[in-house]
Amino acid sequence: MVLDKMIQLQKNTANIRNICVLAHVDHGKTTLADCLISSNGIISSHLAGKLRYMDSREDEQIRGITMKSSAISLHYAAGNEEYLINLIDSPGHVDFSSEVSTAVRICDGCIIVVDAVEGVCPQVMDSWLENIHPVLVINKIDHLIINALTGTLFTSKVLEERAERETESQANPNSEQGEQVYDWSTGLEDTDDSHLYFSPEQGNVVFTSAVDGWGFGETFYFEITIDSPTAKGKKLLFVQLILENLWSLYDAVLKKDKDKIDKIVTSLGLKIGAREARHSDPKVQINAICSQWLPISHAALAMVCQKLPCPLDITAQRMERLVCTGSQTFDSLPPETQALKAAFMKCGSEDIAPVIMFVSKMFAVDAKALPQNKPRPLTQEEIAQRRERARQRHAEKLAAAQGQAPLEPTQDGSALEACPKGEEPRGDEQQVESMTPKPVLQEENNQESFIAFARVFSGVARRGKKIFVLGPKYSPLEFLRRVRIESNIFIYCFSRV
Repeated sequence: MVLDKMIQLQKNTANIRNICVLAHVDHGKTTLADCLISSNGIISSHLAGKLRYMDSREDEQIRGITMKSSAISLHYAAGNEEYLINLIDSPGHVDFSSEVSTAVRICDGCIIVVDAVEGVCPQVMDSWLENIHPVLVINKIDHLIINALTGTLFTSKVLEERAERETESQANPNSEQGEQVYDWSTGLEDTDDSHLYFSPEQGNVVFTSAVDGWGFGETFYFEITIDSPTAKGKKLLFVQLILENLWSLYDAVLKKDKDKIDKIVTSLGLKIGAREARHSDPKVQINAICSQWLPISHAALAMVCQKLPCPLDITAQRMERLVCTGSQTFDSLPPETQALKAAFMKCGSEDIAPVIMFVSKMFAVDAKALPQNKPRPLTQEEIAQRRERARQRHAEKLAAAQGQAPLEPTQDGSALEACPKGEEPRGDEQQVESMTPKPVLQEENNQESFIAFARVFSGVARRGKKIFVLGPKYSPLEFLRRVRIESNIFIYCFSRV
């Protein structure tokens, strides 16, 4: 059912989000990815952070880190709107930064996961350089105390330094004009950079504890500021409405105050299973309560759908960056290549639209891992057909042993032969239930195939369609020059004939 909806949503470009997850610490990012995947029922919420669903390689599971980018499609419903979210989980370790670069190039936005204890991740620069729109997830809030949390600054280091330079230029009018700021939403230069800051009031920040399964964003941040209280002794509204309630729950569970826990659960209208209520591990109880009260998947995916752009919002600057290589400028490209800009911006999926795909990387896989080479389970119809053929062969063998002619097959091609009373079918008939077709490999078992990690920006890629592969050293000018030369040679030869 969900798969059918996702296939239908592929035709609605406005409700598609292509995002990647960037983080410095693998554990928090992996747990967050598992929580988002569990919202689609792919894995159980109890396995979030333990299964590491996106780490499919054996060495990733052994070492406990993400080494290769992997992608998955998720379905999210918000009211009357439904969204298709193509999520790429990228490595957090700096040794695999190339995987991060290839991931951000085919995305329109990113989730920057910041550890509330360790601070900002270096991968924020990748999103900045590729001009993709970021949103912020401050994870591991459960590791902080209230006073530490109220001092958190909701801006990245890069954006903060730029704001300081602009402030200095305004304070000193005689100095050179301040640097202009790039507008994420329009792709134009603008001096107003308020939209670049991560702020809960703008809805681009979510506070989470992935290990405990809870998170909240702008819905719980209404009219709450991080300014100091006006009167001495008063608490911040953010502290009163949110933090104190969360820590009150943590305190009750850690101290095993059953009466207080029951009161909180009743007041929130939640239902906790008997197994979770009796569990000796307090983290199990906290996760059971908070995952229903403040589900992390709803907070994060709602922010993604509301604040990150769809493919139709691709900026001209980003499109030109994808087409050009090195120091090449878009204006220096031939008119035939510049004409593809309209197809990029339209993101059409019609059959007449030109097929434009951007391949960010190639990787080798064992041929046995390809879908067409994997054994598939038999259908009920195939099982029935094999059972009948097995019965016919058994009847022929039995008739040959008794010196009788085999029985005529029935209309469905089978021969009905009753087994001796009290005797079970033998031979092939006994093994028919477990029979599965063997995978057929085109080459030797050790053959490897190359898989492209790509994104379709225009048109529809179908099997059998002719597509030109433009390598990293491809030059449109050189290609057109060769086409014209070959065309002139053909015309000359044709005229000579």
